[in-house]
Amino acid sequence: MQLFGLECVRFDYMLISCAVCDETFFSSLLNEMSTIVGCFNERAQKLLELHSATGLQKYMIWFRSKQWKSHSGLIQEGKELVVYAMFNAIAVRKILKKYDKIHYWKQGQAFISQAQIKHIEILRSPWLCELIAFHINLREGKHAKKRAVPDLFDGCSLAFEFEKPILSCALFDSVKVDVHLTCSICLDTVFDPVALTCGHILCYMCACSAASVNIVDGLKAANPQKKCPLCREAGVYEGAVHLEELNILLSRSCPEYWEQRLRAERVDRVRQTKEYWESQCRAFMGV
Repeated sequence: MQLFGLECVRFDYMLISCAVCDETFFSSLLNEMSTIVGCFNERAQKLLELHSATGLQKYMIWFRSKQWKSHSGLIQEGKELVVYAMFNAIAVRKILKKYDKIHYWKQGQAFISQAQIKHIEILRSPWLCELIAFHINLREGKHAKKRAVPDLFDGCSLAFEFEKPILSCALFDSVKVDVHLTCSICLDTVFDPVALTCGHILCYMCACSAASVNIVDGLKAANPQKKCPLCREAGVYEGAVHLEELNILLSRSCPEYWEQRLRAERVDRVRQTKEYWESQCRAFMGV
């Protein structure tokens, strides 16, 4: 049989995998997915930065992008980005399913694991998580009615199962994204959440503790050999993303818990900051 112009041999109704075919197909798909995820992350990051910016900062961002956008325009672009992510996820799933069906093979399933390791699976992008939280914040925020938020996704929601929060988005062809928002270190709802490059979400201070860095230096100062406490992948801290929209959503959804964590962490942050500057002064004085 012919596939992508390359020949694969059938034997006793089972296909013997063609190494050339596999390498050509999967390497091309990997490159396409990498380009798509890179484009999606960049656009989502710029949109959310513009939405959260205020005053002069917002005008400077607009000036640099050379494109003025209304509030409704930002909302529409956010929706289009989520649709873009979902459609691409559906397309990849169908392509791999068809490939395995034609080849009587299971290389497509193995490819998904490889894509996750390379951080190019679009449904695991932290910016998709931020966009979902962005839509929920606009839909349920106190200014939602005044601004007449148009056509937001009914499928986006924050639910609590056994007091554990789950961010969900169900759209198109039964594709559903479920993001569990329990920190794997403190085992509580993530507070001041950050997403590591492996996709796992932790409290910021828990992530600093796991990376053996103080909050003043931050996660970018982490040793590249430090591993995610959940999947044990190394080098995941430097590119960590602060999830600002998710932080707003959680603080509004569980205000009592948020206030308790805020008070507790304020004490710890002051202590760590004091210890940091004392050590810097000792180093400067040569003590």
